[in-house]
Formats: sequence, structure tokens, C-alpha cells
Amino acid sequence: MSSIHRTAEFDVPAATLWRALTDRELLEAWLMPNDFRAEVGHRFTMTTEPAPMFDGTVHLEVLELEPPHRMVWSWRGGPIDTIVTFTVTELGPRSCRFDFSQEGFRGPGAEFARFFLRGGWKKLNPLLGAVVKTLERVRTDS
Repeated sequence: MSSIHRTAEFDVPAATLWRALTDRELLEAWLMPNDFRAEVGHRFTMTTEPAPMFDGTVHLEVLELEPPHRMVWSWRGGPIDTIVTFTVTELGPRSCRFDFSQEGFRGPGAEFARFFLRGGWKKLNPLLGAVVKTLERVRTDS
């Protein structure tokens, strides 16, 4: 079994990053179109372009929610059935760390998917960073 792990630090309060992770429209801005709600048990989908062995739809469920620090989703699509964990750690009043993991890749098709997702998650850090910077600018300008 293999996994994907990413860590990034942001110069924003943890609450700002949490909002980018849990607001449906903001989540769409850095990840994918979705019908997400921050509620344990909520089943939702995200959509993107189809790829080999993947029809473009990810089926998810919110498994855990500990605002503003931890959120866990099931993530099923194509050949994978994995668990995604988002963790926000406050480092100071205006900085936080974002830890991401996706675990449970099993089998040859899942390894193929992990290879592509690993590259995709790398690209998402700058997109997430742009969203939180915009949120912080709006917050401090208000």
C-alpha cells in the first residue's frame, strides 16, 4: 500500500486556510467543481476531465471534521478507494502549516492513479496558496 503526502506553510491565520478547505466555491477554485458541505456523513462528488481508467467523477464522503484543524474524506474514483486527510496546524497568529495525505492505493491500477495524482497535488499547492492570499487580502482590507 502506498500514499501521497504534501506539506505547505502559509502566512495566513489557520482560520483563513480552513475556510479555503471547507467553502464549496473556494474548494472549486483550487481543486475541482463539487457539491461539498462541511458535515460529517455528507456524500459528494467532484468532477474533472476524464483520464485513462477514470470517468472524471470522484465520489467522496466526509468521514471526520474537527474545525479548524482536521478533515478526513473517503475518495473513490477510477481504480482507487482511498482516504484523504487535511490537517491545519497553527504556527502563530498569522501562519499555519497544511498537511495533506492520501492513503490506501492498492493494486497496479491504483499505483498508476497515484503517479498522476501525486503530480496533480503538487500543482494544487500554488492554487491553494493563491486562494488563501486572496482571502487574507480581502480580510485585511475590510
